[in-house]
Amino acid sequence: MEKDEICRFDSFQAFEEICSLADQNKVDFILLGGDLFHENKPSRSTLVRTIEILRRYCLNDQPVKFQVVSDQTVNFPNRFGQVNYEDPNFNVGLPVFTIHGNHDDPAGDNLSAIDILSACNLVNYFGKMDLGGSGIGQIAVYPVLIKKGITSVALYGLGNIRDERLNRMFQTPHSVQWMRPGTQDGDSVSDWFNILVLHQNRIKTNPKSAINEHFLPRFLDFVVWGHEHECLVDPQEVPGMGFHITQPGSSVATSLIDGEAKPKHVLLLEIKGNQYRPTKIPLRSVRPFEYAEVVLKDEADVDPNDQASVLEHLDKIVRNLIEKSSQPTASRSESKLPLIRIKVDYSGFSTINPQRFGQKYVGKVANPQDILIFSKSAKKRQTAGDHIDDSEKLRPEELNQQTIEALVAESNLKMEILPVDDLDIALHDFVNKDDKMAFYSCLQRNLEETRSKLSSEADQSKIEEEDIIVKISECMQDRVKERSLRSKEGSRFTSSSQNLDTGGKSVAAQSSLNSFTDDEDTREMLLGARSTDVGRKSSGFTGPSKDSTDVTKRGAPKRGRGRSTSSMKQTTLSFSQPRSSTVIHSEEVASSSEEEADANEVVENSEEESAQQVGRKRAAPRGRGRGRGSTAKRGRKTDIASIQSMMSKDDDDSSGE
Repeated sequence: MEKDEICRFDSFQAFEEICSLADQNKVDFILLGGDLFHENKPSRSTLVRTIEILRRYCLNDQPVKFQVVSDQTVNFPNRFGQVNYEDPNFNVGLPVFTIHGNHDDPAGDNLSAIDILSACNLVNYFGKMDLGGSGIGQIAVYPVLIKKGITSVALYGLGNIRDERLNRMFQTPHSVQWMRPGTQDGDSVSDWFNILVLHQNRIKTNPKSAINEHFLPRFLDFVVWGHEHECLVDPQEVPGMGFHITQPGSSVATSLIDGEAKPKHVLLLEIKGNQYRPTKIPLRSVRPFEYAEVVLKDEADVDPNDQASVLEHLDKIVRNLIEKSSQPTASRSESKLPLIRIKVDYSGFSTINPQRFGQKYVGKVANPQDILIFSKSAKKRQTAGDHIDDSEKLRPEELNQQTIEALVAESNLKMEILPVDDLDIALHDFVNKDDKMAFYSCLQRNLEETRSKLSSEADQSKIEEEDIIVKISECMQDRVKERSLRSKEGSRFTSSSQNLDTGGKSVAAQSSLNSFTDDEDTREMLLGARSTDVGRKSSGFTGPSKDSTDVTKRGAPKRGRGRSTSSMKQTTLSFSQPRSSTVIHSEEVASSSEEEADANEVVENSEEESAQQVGRKRAAPRGRGRGRGSTAKRGRKTDIASIQSMMSKDDDDSSGE
């Protein structure tokens, strides 16, 4: 909402308050759970203000009292490959660790706005995975190993990956590998307090579009869940898993829904050994937000034939919400115009103009133009013979996004040149990330693969001109088969192959709190309300949308600066091998599901149908006049000529070699 005259600074104020809380509590570091920015390509003004806030709070001569003892070139895969406070050219007194979310994720050239802040040495960007293009892929999650006094923390980060893809990866054996700290300098695996920060859908009607908490490894002690806007900051234990989850939610209300109306908080997390103590801190700079739902047909004082009675009833509700929001509270630092949202079920009634309705509240609420949002009950919309006019069909809240994959399935189409998955990803990047080169990159990548395949086959046998199109279709089918091969093989494994280490943990919050003492080995973390969506719609309180999390850490004095001492070696993360002194061993999430097997069957069926089509094409006449008119011949030659021109570049290269 950076162009909104009233709310334009809300997200910056919330982010600055979070940094201020970190400074006041002398935390060790801040942890952000993704979506620092709402836009994939934030404006220059937004970037400048964000950098100003980070410079003000993060660059100072305060000593950093913990050490990063893992291989930093693996943790922070940028040009410099080290934690920012160890750079001798910068005085970093408050380190910030962050992953990316679904709004500010890498696009196009695999760079994001977070990479800009990382290059400025203002944040430590981790959890960025290289999925290797199309197909299911494979990732290894390496922890940032942090030591302070007797406390050792393994911080795992997993930046946002498309939920459908990550869901399949978790259910495919060996696709997600969790690297564990090894035994060195007298440490054991059980000595580490394991924290995971991720940014994914947590609750979804379609289980394939979300990440189930039971997909996560059991050795974890604490999970910081970003993306969801609703503030559920109090840690909740996951039954049967042994770890606790905190969902700090967004720091400002970005979508005016019920979940965003709850008070916004950050979480201060203190860790000592394997014990932790959470303390939630309310955000005082957040704009008040009040939400209500009204079903007009259930209101006794509203007449369907009298629009004046409808207006009077809605006015009364708005006035009550404004009065409620204006009541002074201890958690509010200053008086701000409130955000008001009323969801009106107008089944059996006619609508009113929301802009005209809101004009009387200019200067009284922050969003007079969209106080009201109208909807109809699902039963009413589905009633047979119910007339829906054009304006009703075009209501934004009732439109659903459509993917290329769904369109192809609905229309029973057969893609013969470009794979559906690649086009689907290109469309997503083009629309949501403003990546204007998405389709071009998709086309170029597939052209190169096809040219390479055809060139290798042309060396062995001569390909007739009429067979080129058929060969291209075969190449596409081969690529699809190769990319789905891993998932097919993985589905044969059973969930019994999952070997997740559960020993040596102490996560019970209640028993831990009794023996916790405040001494110089204490570390605190501030888990913040979703890293602020800087530059987005500010204000309001938490909600069940999707975005980020902020987290901060503090601790008592241990050492002066933050560089490794002679007694603390920098360790290297690697797979454990028999009889070797490795620092990390692999934890593999190896489980399969009937859903994955079903998905594989669908892929196999589609491949068989495509193969039948290819067979029919081979049997077809090759332009020699068998019942074909001259028009058909010309069309055939034109297609071949266009393909040949496309292949000319590769032929030139081959002859040159």
